[in-house]
Amino acid sequence: MKSGDLLQKTGYSPTALRRIMVAMVTLVILAGPMVVRAGAHPGPGATNDQGWDDGKGSQGRDNDDWDDHDRDHHREKYAIGLWGDLPYSEVQADPGVPNLIMDMNSQNLAFSVHDGDLKAGKGFAGDLLTTCDNAKYVQAIAYFNALKSPAAFTPGDNDWTDCDVASNGNFNSLERLDHERQVIFNTPFTLGQHHLRQAMQGVTTDSKPTPCKGFVAGDVNGTTTYKDVACVENRRWTYRGVTYATLNIQGSCNNRCKDHPDETEFAARNAADIAWMQETFEVAKERDSAAVMFISQADPGFFDHPVESENTRDPKTLVVLAGSTPDGFHDFLVALRDAVKAFGKPVAYVHGDTHYFRIDKPFYDADPPNSVSTTARRLENFIRVETFGDNVFSVDATHPDQNDLNNVHWVKVLVDPDSREVFAFQPQIVPGNRVVVPAP
Repeated sequence: MKSGDLLQKTGYSPTALRRIMVAMVTLVILAGPMVVRAGAHPGPGATNDQGWDDGKGSQGRDNDDWDDHDRDHHREKYAIGLWGDLPYSEVQADPGVPNLIMDMNSQNLAFSVHDGDLKAGKGFAGDLLTTCDNAKYVQAIAYFNALKSPAAFTPGDNDWTDCDVASNGNFNSLERLDHERQVIFNTPFTLGQHHLRQAMQGVTTDSKPTPCKGFVAGDVNGTTTYKDVACVENRRWTYRGVTYATLNIQGSCNNRCKDHPDETEFAARNAADIAWMQETFEVAKERDSAAVMFISQADPGFFDHPVESENTRDPKTLVVLAGSTPDGFHDFLVALRDAVKAFGKPVAYVHGDTHYFRIDKPFYDADPPNSVSTTARRLENFIRVETFGDNVFSVDATHPDQNDLNNVHWVKVLVDPDSREVFAFQPQIVPGNRVVVPAP
């Protein structure tokens, strides 16, 4: 079959195909001489000085998400990269994200994590790379596999819960999450040119049933028939004395509002997320981890000072205040607060969603109750990091800004398991994406 005939059989327009091919070629060039597939790596159990798994084993032990038995590098200092809410426009997709990947690849990262949202909340009908068409996930996988270090990912609402509108292609949202499970989360390894083995959440967590919901039948208006499936997008791994976990927690309201909310799907996934979070702390205690880091898409709204669209809530009771959207986060936040206090060591919560880069300490204790004192006391061992994302300050607050490279940056985390706070954060302003003040 001629190549032209093969391309026609994909069903995509010539323009869309050209854009996909250009993006793929650009990313392959960025990847350099390394081949982007697991089969190109050394044999099972082979590792390098980063502790990466280059084959089908994790440092020589199968079915293991823990590398701390690698005594040569146990609890050494290292760096990781955090990014998300990208790309939101054509210029962010190219050259923005390729510039960011090149910048990450120039640094010695142990791994990176994208905290969700592979696209803007609303696409453009007919432009496959702005909708929830399969081409969007092909593009995303190419981005991740252009990264030299292991590349982890957690889904965002723009990737699936918001796919049920005309501008995004009129998909069933749960069907799109299942598609991500099939093409991105179909192995126990990260993406990227090197891999880390990760634990995946199954249909039970700590011997308790915690299945997520999968799609069987339905349409753009919602799912009518569900099936119980493993929550394979929820991942966990321990690297040199620190435990990391991703959580499928979605922006805006966690699939409880907007065009076609899904309470059945939300209830199952919320219970699974809470169980996975709690088990992660138990695993961290068993392994004597120095700290825990969670990565998810949602900004759950920790208090009564919103930045963009998150709920406002009483910082002590964690109950949403009047005028907030349906709350998809209260039960998770209550459970998280209890677990953070019990763990005692540093805990970082990384998210995207509200498009405002910040590092702060927004989590407060329930005590003393307001009847005793209105003063709220911070949880000293908890820190929140929100990654860069599309953020436009204009009269009409247009999202996305089609010419915006100004927010296509990432966060570098210096991890020292033997230091008091463990995590130190550095914003990384990509030289090729500076538009106001040129790189020196």
